[in-house]
Parts: sequence; C-alpha cells; structure tokens
Amino acid sequence: MAINVARYELNGNIGWGVVADGGITPLIGTYETTGDFIRQGREEARSIAASGTENNIPLDHVTLLSPVTHNQQYVCQGTNYVSHLVESGIDPETQTFNMIFRKASSCIAPPNTDVIRPAHVKLLDYELELGLVFGKKIDGPVHVTWDNLADYVAALVVNNDISARDVQLPQWQFYKGKSYRTFGPTGPWLTLIDQDDVKQIPKLHLQLFVNGKGRQDALADDLFFQPPETLTELSGVQDFAEGDLLATGTPGGVAMQAPKSKLLMFVSKLIPEAKKWEVFMNKNENNPDFLRPGDVIQSRIATDDGTLDLGTQTNKIIQG
Repeated sequence: MAINVARYELNGNIGWGVVADGGITPLIGTYETTGDFIRQGREEARSIAASGTENNIPLDHVTLLSPVTHNQQYVCQGTNYVSHLVESGIDPETQTFNMIFRKASSCIAPPNTDVIRPAHVKLLDYELELGLVFGKKIDGPVHVTWDNLADYVAALVVNNDISARDVQLPQWQFYKGKSYRTFGPTGPWLTLIDQDDVKQIPKLHLQLFVNGKGRQDALADDLFFQPPETLTELSGVQDFAEGDLLATGTPGGVAMQAPKSKLLMFVSKLIPEAKKWEVFMNKNENNPDFLRPGDVIQSRIATDDGTLDLGTQTNKIIQG
C-alpha cells in the first residue's frame, strides 16, 4: 500500500517522516540522502505507517524540503505526452524515439520554493511532470515490465521542469535553459509504492494552475513512452543509483506553443536562423502565458479516488 514520506526541517534539524492525517510522524533513523533513505529507511517508514501516526507534528509546524537530494541524478524525458507532442507541432505517429536529456541536480528545490526568474530571461515556462525515484541500483541492461516495475521504482513524486525558453531554444541549450537554480521544484513528499500500486500509475491526474487558472490537465495514461519501456531503454545506456530521479515529460498546456499554421512553419525554415529567432522573441514577449514575477503556480498529482496522492506544490515567481 502506498504511503507518503517527507523530508523536512524543524528547529534546524533535518529528518524524514511519514505524512498522514495532516501531520508528520518522524522516523528515528537519520538518512542524509534520498538514496540512503531508499536503501535503509523504507522499512522503518512502513512500520510507522502500520503502527499509527496519531501523535504526529502538524505539517504547518515544519518546513518541507525536496525529498530528492542534490547528490542524485536528474534525468528527463521530453515531448512524452501525446497532447504535448501535438502542441509542439509533432505528429505522434512520427514519434520514433524517446527524447532524453539532463537537468543539473543543483536546480532541485523544495516543493514550495520561490522560483527565481533570471534577469536576462523573459520566456519562463512551466512543465508539470510525474517523477519516478529509482529503488534499485542499475548497472547493466534490464528488462522492466509493468509486472516488475516496483522492483526498480521505489516512489513517485511531483516535479516541475521550469524552463527558460529564450535560452533553451535560440541557443540550443536544453541543459542550460532548464538548469538554473530553483528550476526543479520537487515534492512535497515521496509516495512509496509497491507492486499493487503500479496499476494506478496511468490513472494519476496531473493538474497545474497559474494564478488559479487551469493550464495543464491530463492523465498519465497519455504518456507516449510508458515507464517500463523507458527504464528498459535507459538501462542499456547508463547506470542509476537508488534515489535518482526520472522526470517523465509534461502534458499539453505549456506557455510555449508551435505555430498553428503549417505554412508559417514551412516559411520559418526558409529564413535565416538569426532572423527566425528575432521573430520568435518579438512574437512571444507578448504571450501572457509565460510566467512573470508575482505569478503563483499550483501543481498537483493524484488519482481521482485518492488511492495515490503525491501532493501539491505552490511556487511564486520572483525576479532575479
């Protein structure tokens, strides 16, 4: 059965605790990293959840930290929801490869952090994503299926892949445009899963609001490359450790939109590169959907029946 475990700070001390009934019940063990908790703390968390959490600390008495620590890898999938492929101008039937990239782990931030918009950035975008936290070391090719997914994925988590589009696209800088500090709010907690919970993953409902207005609304069932397929592919490429994070892509509804006209898309390929990006910047600077200082994002992932509840983030945009 799924349980929620948060990493928090109270009176200068950092700990982990089971979240239930509006509060947090501390674990006795100390776990410096997410990997340490995944390896050594999961059984303690399940034991506490089973024995009852009525004597907990109210959640508003603690400061929630990111449950994924900076030492862990932060790997991402791009254009991985059918709805996002369409709004990006990509025909899903022509999607033949899984787009993988990295974000700097130093951009991982607490779930309710203020997101800093760098002074030179104007096109700041949001991307709500379902995060998978690795539960098992991978150092060679493995075949992951829905039937053994919980052997490799210990937990699910809310993640927001904040992006500076005016750095990412004109400069061809995915890594730089997505890696500024605070560009990876993660949490509020890890939702530990077992194999019985795996069937609920496609039913997870992703919702993002900006200033109370809905922008993204989709089920994880819309994922183009589902987790077993992606983990199998990545295991043939690189190693993973317990606690590493894979962000699985964002649904449609981001601020950045491809030209609606096929003629305009064709013409854009004929003009010089510098001129194309000048037009791009002039057009998008007036797009009100990009994030501005003072905007507030709320991001939530849960099944509609509450079987899995990954929680809600609230982030305010501030000027850097």
